[in-house]
Amino acid sequence: MPTIYPIRLYGDPVLRGKARPVSNLDAPLRVPGFAASSLREVARNMLETMYEARGVGLAAPQVGLPVRMFVAAEYADDEDENEGKETPLRSRVLRELVIVNPVLEVINRRKDTDYQEGCLSIPGIYEEGVARDRAVRLRYQDLSGAVQVIEAEDYLARVFQHEFDHLEGRLFLDRLPPAVTETHRKALAGMQRDAKAYLRRLGVADRGL
Repeated sequence: MPTIYPIRLYGDPVLRGKARPVSNLDAPLRVPGFAASSLREVARNMLETMYEARGVGLAAPQVGLPVRMFVAAEYADDEDENEGKETPLRSRVLRELVIVNPVLEVINRRKDTDYQEGCLSIPGIYEEGVARDRAVRLRYQDLSGAVQVIEAEDYLARVFQHEFDHLEGRLFLDRLPPAVTETHRKALAGMQRDAKAYLRRLGVADRGL
């Protein structure tokens, strides 16, 4: 059975650090609070965690693992992944993507602000106006270590840029005027408290590992 990882919330320091490359794809990885697992198992668990949270992408730092990896899914209905919550997300997946050690190249610098953007680490907050490049190219390793190249535009390009930002310690609210963050100050403060409480619990649990 796949494991569902807790998603780290706004205020957790792991979301602000720059993730390190995965130097050995055969070495086990340890998500804090869980036993060490293979990269493939961690990727599968991240995908299941993403589906459980009704998301379109999830970066490794969001589960407390500061490595350069993220997962994503293309859905049949693009940005409507949160609609119809009675329908399992997996039933609408066109393809799953596991992206290791990505290098992002912009291939169309025309800015797109049309989509509403949110983040699984900042639940309940959605904003329009996040400027993203229209099209990008990712060069990355797949789970076997082979180098792959994928090009994306519009919504999928936005997903790739959002998740790549996580690997750089950047959140989507950082790309908006500070006044936007200020309007969510109360909700964000609550997330920060929850993040600290989880880290305290995790510290107690980890001493027994």
